[in-house]
Amino acid sequence: MSRNLYDVLGVGKTASEAEIKSAYRKLARKYHPDLNKDDKTAADKFKEVSNAYDIIGNAEKRKKYDNNEIDEEGKPTGFGAGFGGAGSGFNGYQSYGGNPFSGFSNRGFNGGTQGGFDFSSIFGDDIFSQFGGAQGSFRQRTAPQRGQDVSYNMRVDFLDAAKGVEKQISLNDKNINVKIPAGMQSGQTMRLKGLGNVGLNGGENGDVLITINVNEHPYFKADGLNILLDLPISVKEAISGAKITVPTINGKVAVTVPAFSSSGEKLRLKGLGIKSKTGQGDEIINLQIVLPKVKSDNLAEAAEKMENYAVRSF
Repeated sequence: MSRNLYDVLGVGKTASEAEIKSAYRKLARKYHPDLNKDDKTAADKFKEVSNAYDIIGNAEKRKKYDNNEIDEEGKPTGFGAGFGGAGSGFNGYQSYGGNPFSGFSNRGFNGGTQGGFDFSSIFGDDIFSQFGGAQGSFRQRTAPQRGQDVSYNMRVDFLDAAKGVEKQISLNDKNINVKIPAGMQSGQTMRLKGLGNVGLNGGENGDVLITINVNEHPYFKADGLNILLDLPISVKEAISGAKITVPTINGKVAVTVPAFSSSGEKLRLKGLGIKSKTGQGDEIINLQIVLPKVKSDNLAEAAEKMENYAVRSF
């Protein structure tokens, strides 16, 4: 035996339209088949919830259901106001004599001004929608409505965004694994098809839109697929050259700083940037000469012995 539709949605008979709609959306998300692939009963529960909302979520159908004119499946019960009262027969026709069909309205089966037999009270108004009803007007069914998209903000560490990572998010009381491709940058959006709010009346589900926010890194920055790094070097390293260990997004490597390097000069580490489906970036090192914070007599004496050289063009 079918359950009471109000019990299916977990609401009382006096619930408002807004309360019924809210209860339906919550249960539809909970039992949506796409979010319950391992639960074989979810599809049946989702169907039951959708059927309940189709009836008591519609003011006209709800009234008929409350009057016991249709059952939990929306089928006519044969009871209700359509028979014109107990013992009255068809439109009060109480004897077998005379014309047994005189009670029918001359306007057809959809009721009439003369109190004819009202088939709509038994079968529901929609039974005549495809025929136009008494007036020949087409009764429009409720059109499918696409579910609303759901927005989600995700914060990601710099290295995870640069190299790609799989993260788990909680959505509609379900855990969903999200694969973030390498090279994602702040402000970019990912779309998860069909995982948003449930559509109504057979409409397709909405999507989930995930906006990525990448945390800043202490020394790396991203420029497209390239990784940028400012590398401080001493005066001695700048003049004499040096071999220095530097970080990359995949670990540390050794680089050679040429002798007589200046601040602002660039070293390019080929293929050590972000690797994505669209290509492979490099790591670009920006040299920055740093003077000692403590006064050095030796450095000052060496500077005095150095020949002056042109550094400005103006």
